[in-house]
Amino acid sequence: MRRLVRETRLSPAQFILPLFICPGKGVRREISAMPGHAQMSVDEAIRECAEAQSLGIGGVILFGLPETKDEAASGAYADDGIVQRALRAIKHETPQLLVMTDVCNCEYTSHGHCGKIVEGEVDGYVDNDETLKWLAATAVSHARAGADIVAPSDMMDGRVGAIRRALDTAGFTNTPILSYAAKFASVFYGPFREAAESTPQFGDRRSYQMDPANGREAMREIELDLEEGADMIMVKPAMPYLDLIWQARQRFDVPLGAYQVSGEFSMIMAAARNGWIDCERAMMESLTSIRRAGADFVLTYFAKPAARLFG
Repeated sequence: MRRLVRETRLSPAQFILPLFICPGKGVRREISAMPGHAQMSVDEAIRECAEAQSLGIGGVILFGLPETKDEAASGAYADDGIVQRALRAIKHETPQLLVMTDVCNCEYTSHGHCGKIVEGEVDGYVDNDETLKWLAATAVSHARAGADIVAPSDMMDGRVGAIRRALDTAGFTNTPILSYAAKFASVFYGPFREAAESTPQFGDRRSYQMDPANGREAMREIELDLEEGADMIMVKPAMPYLDLIWQARQRFDVPLGAYQVSGEFSMIMAAARNGWIDCERAMMESLTSIRRAGADFVLTYFAKPAARLFG
């Protein structure tokens, strides 16, 4: 009877699995802070994608770890970059699997920031407008390699408009943009930075990621991204910002995603390993809360274990 009248339902099709792609062959390096996840080479990622498809998972999102990094984030938009190579291989082997790509620079810059650094006060600052050129070039290179959706996560002002214009000019008018529209300067990203090797070498990202205290600003950021051409929006992190997922759902009638980030995942896993909570129940309760708040889909490191429960 409880199942019959349940108001919020989960499905593997609502989950997006993040993958970390690294150079090499036969590589699967476990991420210590994220049990069950690894940095993997393209051949290993293909197998991971095949499993995700067999489980009915809605799709994957790719993050790249380049062979080398530089101040211009050139690996992000190179035609033979790590994500571009992975895209071609994955789409060849699993053409029906939805593949998103993270469009950012932090994994590719030698300094770990999301944009071009201009030398100046103290450690310098990020040049917003110059960074837009990198982001646009990256999005086009991803679309050319086969990305179904591009997802800018940098939080530079105007990046959605710049990416939309670049995609349209390059002939990718039907490639949608999923904007990390409300991405906060959160402590919950810690394990991800180990996974993506993207820790800033100086300072932090609070000058371009959002203040966790600002909910009204988040709605303005979302509205601006939609005006610039975003097709879908996302709130990141998820559970500490359920109120903003709810507000976005009430205000904007577009597909809405939420990112259950690495810190959210790792906290549950750590508590479960210590015997403090039931992992399976905590996993499903957390995912249900995000869906109940209004998210249409969830980027989550629980995608595979949660999907198996529906098998």
